[in-house]
Amino acid sequence: MILESNNQRGYHHAREYIAYRKDLTDERERNAVILSHNYQPYEVQDIADIVGDSLELSRAAAFVENEVIVFCGVDFMAETAAILSPHKKALLPAADACCPMAAMIAPEELNYVKSRYPDAAVVCYINTTAEVKANCDICCTSSNAVNVVNSLDREQIIFVPDQNLARYVARFTDKEILPREGYCIVHDQFTPEQVRKAKQSYPEATVIVHPECRPEVIDLADHIASTSGIIRHICPSKNYEFIIGIEVGILHRIKKECPDKQCHPLSDRAVCRNMKKTDLSKVHAALLHLKPRITVPADVAIKARVAIDRMLSL
Repeated sequence: MILESNNQRGYHHAREYIAYRKDLTDERERNAVILSHNYQPYEVQDIADIVGDSLELSRAAAFVENEVIVFCGVDFMAETAAILSPHKKALLPAADACCPMAAMIAPEELNYVKSRYPDAAVVCYINTTAEVKANCDICCTSSNAVNVVNSLDREQIIFVPDQNLARYVARFTDKEILPREGYCIVHDQFTPEQVRKAKQSYPEATVIVHPECRPEVIDLADHIASTSGIIRHICPSKNYEFIIGIEVGILHRIKKECPDKQCHPLSDRAVCRNMKKTDLSKVHAALLHLKPRITVPADVAIKARVAIDRMLSL
């Protein structure tokens, strides 16, 4: 069977394939839940039980009762699921799907920074490894980063690894933010010139960008929001047309949930190749063989969970 994506024929194949998959490995027999990030291929989103951003999927991983969690995303997401539900099987269908940003900070580097600023609190973006989470005070996502930082009783905040998100947060707090020089390889590529050209092409459109974008891009936007926050803004909006500065995978969910809106990507090249490594055959194989399974050493998981639970409790 040939699987195609990003067109109507691909959606038909997705439905046929998942029906075929269930003949071999019924998802209910596995007691599995399929979680998909908004940036996943369209056909993977279509078969998922829950589609969302990092915060939504973290909550789902913590509270679903299923014995198997099939995480269609990248490595740190499946790690988070394994940390929150150590008694469950957390599977990552695309075993080599990594997050380059998460690799931009190592626990040794973080501990060195902590030694230089012993009075600072440490906030780590959810886009980090389990080892880094184990060495921070609290985690955050792009949707709750401002609230997380403002909830802390320290005046200095070490923020890793996304420098753009750190600088965005700094706009909404009196605390001193000490950013790490990491970045999202997709969202950091947007430029002010792209925004200006898009506005010229679609003068009536509202510009919405992700807080992982560069400050000069954020300055030109009409609205800044997390991945799912963008959808929550667009659907009830009185405006019809939007320019979206984010990974293009979100356009599929917007089209499904806000079919009356016209959305233009700020760049057609805003593609996370790691997010696109998942496909239906890998999801099928994960359910059939219950692997690749992601596990986290208990000593690391216990410390990392403290930081994640603090975030989820806000």
